[in-house]
Amino acid sequence: MKRNFLFAWYQTPRGKLLKELEADYLQKSITVSCQQIILQIGGIGWENEFIDCSLYKNYTVLDAKGLGCDETRKIQAKAYCLPLQSDSIDMIIVPHLLEFDTHRFQTMREVERVLKPEGLLIVLNFNPWSLWVRYQYLWDKKMADSWGGHFISRSRILDWLKLLNFEVTVSSEFNLDSVSSKQGKFLAQGHSFFSTAYAIKAIKRRYNIIPLTPVKNGSPRLALINSLNPSVRIKKHD
Repeated sequence: MKRNFLFAWYQTPRGKLLKELEADYLQKSITVSCQQIILQIGGIGWENEFIDCSLYKNYTVLDAKGLGCDETRKIQAKAYCLPLQSDSIDMIIVPHLLEFDTHRFQTMREVERVLKPEGLLIVLNFNPWSLWVRYQYLWDKKMADSWGGHFISRSRILDWLKLLNFEVTVSSEFNLDSVSSKQGKFLAQGHSFFSTAYAIKAIKRRYNIIPLTPVKNGSPRLALINSLNPSVRIKKHD
């Protein structure tokens, strides 16, 4: 997993603007209680710009190289093999990790496993059709050499979430001058070729199967007319 391209891109003028937009977006998206457990998979080094770790004591950053700001609690582990119990996390944030993860779908399975039912998931990714991102990648040789990732389209992420029984609630785009949100039926179809990155919010759903009770006696029974009213039969015989 090579994320040097991501960190180098954040140092560019447009990357700094994207960083500010994403920090503001994450700060507004963290709406869970301070007592609940929040996990960030993939350290980015500027977590203190969108989370107050002195207030959120249960905020943890999990990264294979131990990346993350100094104020956060850290776990050094692989994203595709989380050393956490199932159904133990209230909220998971995945900022620009899946693009550099060769086991990205297994990571998504692990996210589904450790997230509690009705827990919140936030995924940040680059827009694969962004001309600015591809231009920066091709222009800067140093960044190109460090690139070891794979752009993932939003439609593919939506397919993965649907397969894992997630309900997508909001899909947002970062256009470097504004953040536009798309909800409802236009979620899967709406996208912009000019947006630099996108964010997806989803809720883990847990569907319980209701077993069918077996029928003890399936033999049909015949019911005679007026069999439930003996007085009528007696009057007819008289």
